[in-house]
Amino acid sequence: MIKELSAAGYTYAYEPAKDGNPLTLLLLHGTGGDHTSFIGLGRLVSPGAALIALKGNVNENGHLRFFKRHGEGVYDMDDLAMRTLRLADAIPDLLAEHGRDPAFAVGVGYSNGANLLGNLLYESPGSLAGAVLMHPLLPYEPPMRDLSGKPVLITYGRRDPVSPAEHVDEIISRLRERKADVKAELMEAGHEVREPELKAVASWLEEFAADEDD
Repeated sequence: MIKELSAAGYTYAYEPAKDGNPLTLLLLHGTGGDHTSFIGLGRLVSPGAALIALKGNVNENGHLRFFKRHGEGVYDMDDLAMRTLRLADAIPDLLAEHGRDPAFAVGVGYSNGANLLGNLLYESPGSLAGAVLMHPLLPYEPPMRDLSGKPVLITYGRRDPVSPAEHVDEIISRLRERKADVKAELMEAGHEVREPELKAVASWLEEFAADEDD
């Protein structure tokens, strides 16, 4: 079903958990995608989890995304900051609306969605228990934050023209400098998401859920 979170202006698709599964995925699509299609990725990587798939609230020439930009890889940093805070404010309400435990809430973002989640990690590290960043692009020096032990998976493509592998390597290094618990998976791919990447995300989510249960 589709619900509107009036406090933050988000439309989102929601699918309840199965068999008491405590895991919740907050799903953020890439530019040109939407919440109704990206929720399908959530089903593939964690079939029993509760799924909250947000709809991008910026329209760029008919393509939905989560924050404004001036050009390819040139972000409107003021807009990014504002929308990061809006997301941080919305997450507790979204989880409470469906009775979900924040300790088992993981953000999963692809491309533009991963970029917003990546910024959220730095600006509001307590908003989510973990994050999966698929093909991120964060072309700026983030603030120093103590991210000690924060579980993060980054997946990226060796031949990605949008999120170049060498740039993603820098993102990984910056997160590790801030003590995040980062696992990185380099795929033999471009910017697209293929089956090996989905399997890597599914495996990481299983490990995350098992660790939280201990």
